[in-house]
Amino acid sequence: MTMTMERVVEENGKTRGDDEYTEDGTVDLKGNPVLRSNTGRWRATSFIVGYEAFERMAFYGISTNLVLYLTRKLHEGTVKSSNNVTNWVGTVWLTPILGAYIADAHLGRYWTFIVSAFIYLGGMSLLTLVVSLKSLRPPSCGDSISDVDCDKQASPFQVGIFYCALYIIALGTGGTKPNISTMGADQFDEFEPTEKTQKISFFNWWVFSIFFGTLFASTFLVYIQDHAGWGLGYGLPTIGLFLSILVFLAGSPYYRHQPASGSPLTKMARVLIATIRKWKLVVPDDPKELHELNLDEYSKPGKYRIEHSPLLRILDKAAVVDGMSPHWMQCTVTEVEETKQMVKMAPILLVSFLPSTLIAQGHTLFIKQGTTLVRSIGPHFSIPPASLVAFITIFMLITVVIYDKFLVPTLRSYTKNPRGIPMLQRMGIGLVMHVIIMIIASVCERKRLNVIKDHGITKKNQIVPLSIFILLPQYALMGVADTFWEVGRLEFFYDQAPKSMKSFGTAYYTTSLSIGNFLSSFILTVVSDFTKRDGHKGWILDNLNVSHLDYFYAFYAVLSFINLLFFLLAANFFVYNKEQDDATIELENVKNTSDTNAFFKDVIM
Repeated sequence: MTMTMERVVEENGKTRGDDEYTEDGTVDLKGNPVLRSNTGRWRATSFIVGYEAFERMAFYGISTNLVLYLTRKLHEGTVKSSNNVTNWVGTVWLTPILGAYIADAHLGRYWTFIVSAFIYLGGMSLLTLVVSLKSLRPPSCGDSISDVDCDKQASPFQVGIFYCALYIIALGTGGTKPNISTMGADQFDEFEPTEKTQKISFFNWWVFSIFFGTLFASTFLVYIQDHAGWGLGYGLPTIGLFLSILVFLAGSPYYRHQPASGSPLTKMARVLIATIRKWKLVVPDDPKELHELNLDEYSKPGKYRIEHSPLLRILDKAAVVDGMSPHWMQCTVTEVEETKQMVKMAPILLVSFLPSTLIAQGHTLFIKQGTTLVRSIGPHFSIPPASLVAFITIFMLITVVIYDKFLVPTLRSYTKNPRGIPMLQRMGIGLVMHVIIMIIASVCERKRLNVIKDHGITKKNQIVPLSIFILLPQYALMGVADTFWEVGRLEFFYDQAPKSMKSFGTAYYTTSLSIGNFLSSFILTVVSDFTKRDGHKGWILDNLNVSHLDYFYAFYAVLSFINLLFFLLAANFFVYNKEQDDATIELENVKNTSDTNAFFKDVIM
């Protein structure tokens, strides 16, 4: 698609420089233009990245071990506990659609984030009280009886308030997730070459901070929950979230803000309805005959204009001038092009659902497998099953650094692409790894079942004489795959969304995670029920020692391969947006200074 974004500047013009105002329409909290030298860049994003590290520690401090809390304390079975985790996580990633709408149409990203962060903190505080207070937590059978063998059930009130706290957290994250990463990217001016290049690396370092917080949660916090109790194990993440909010607030003087520009859903709905209402009209051959505002309208801060493109020409009907349509149906070319940019990402969005279901397995079934294996290291230390998630984080951190600091510069010299390789190619590499991961998972589970057969193990709580580290390869490769798939997916949906819909573009990413988790619950339930038909034992039982997760993982490998084929088809027909400013891809104008050095320089100055 041939598309460009035109920025209309003042007639007297401005030269680029640290003492000039930003050129992308960003303002301060009072709506005034901001100076480049005083705001944004790595100095501002250091607070945002710091927040994210603490917040991810808080969130994964709850979610990583949640399946075991549901199993041990609420006595839920394999399918029910796994589905309750994925349904909650799915809701966590679905509510950002509401948060993105409120930010874009009403409050703006900053204030939407602030309000949501305190709702989030309230949910975390309630959850800590629920697992700490005797009247709210499930009853115990005493120290002499393990949680698994305890037959005392939580009351409906205790179960209800526990899930109430979880879903308050989900509501709060709805306003934080789509806005914090978008706000971080807003700190780099797309019309300044150096900042544009730094912005490309921002998403790598953003995910680095996420997984740094996750590493702490999946090691230290999980260990605390398993050995010191859930009250302290949930209380520490709550304190971490409180600290993360303070870190974010500390950076407020340095932030650049994009003004609220109206609901992207409303804009898209107008274009789609206008297209239907004008179905019989003929689109003129000359796009200049389509409706567009004059240049004076685009001289206002934050306003921009997108040139007409030949892609999805059917939507051009919304901009046809017929002299009879009501005012609300008279869409501009820019509004139509914005809708085109969101609609054309829909096929990529659809094929991103299944990969999210695979991520869900790492926090549910993989952990449940770990509880059946030998976890001791020496006579006095036992690895919490959920701590294997840390290896996703470790390998992700290592791979992100290698990719950003070595692979990208090397590939860039050959491809002349600022990102090294196109975003869809990066995502495709991750999907190939997903197929390999599920094959490895199936083979490892077959090995576990063979050991079970050799030792005559049949009982639910019997430990299989096989090290938990047999699961390490699939966890490690998940971390490598996330460098390509997760980082690439987040960057893709943000980058290809129009400027006024960046929060909505990020919501595409969160929606793919949400639907993926709900889809995981659906697949798990269907497979579990279907394989029990006609008197068969079934693949997924509460007793994993007599289940057949190897068949289930092999089935997932087949699904992942089919999904990969559909992704390749969608990627083949996708047309990227043209760079918003050709100067931004002239890499020879950018100093050969690493983004890491720039980060620390901006923070210190």
